[in-house]
Amino acid sequence: MVDRVVTDELWLRLEPLIPVPERRYRFPGRRRADNRAALEGILFVVSTGMRWSDLPTAMFGASGATCWRRLKEWHQAGVWQQLHQTVLAELRAAGLLDLAHAVVDSSHLRALKGGTSPVPARSTGAGWPASTT
Repeated sequence: MVDRVVTDELWLRLEPLIPVPERRYRFPGRRRADNRAALEGILFVVSTGMRWSDLPTAMFGASGATCWRRLKEWHQAGVWQQLHQTVLAELRAAGLLDLAHAVVDSSHLRALKGGTSPVPARSTGAGWPASTT
């Protein structure tokens, strides 16, 4: 077992954000992997850049496929957005968030005067009529 990335203190703060799925009773299947083990696996893959299929199951207690599915479930449930908002709120409350030096990503903003096209316009050349089809 590797050293825990998610400490007990951090886990106590994260656990309430993770939704608890209902257990199926008619065809229950096997029990779900532990959420903390899945989070450890997710953080390991994200921080190392390894493939999900290469994640050692014995090391984390959850397979790469399980960690990937949990990442997808939590994304759809808005867990990562909630976590982001929680961290920002705590930083603001502690006075550690300085928005005077914020970085704005302009890829989400429309160019006011149209900007350039991602596809260059095709030149028709001198003397050639433009295509009408």
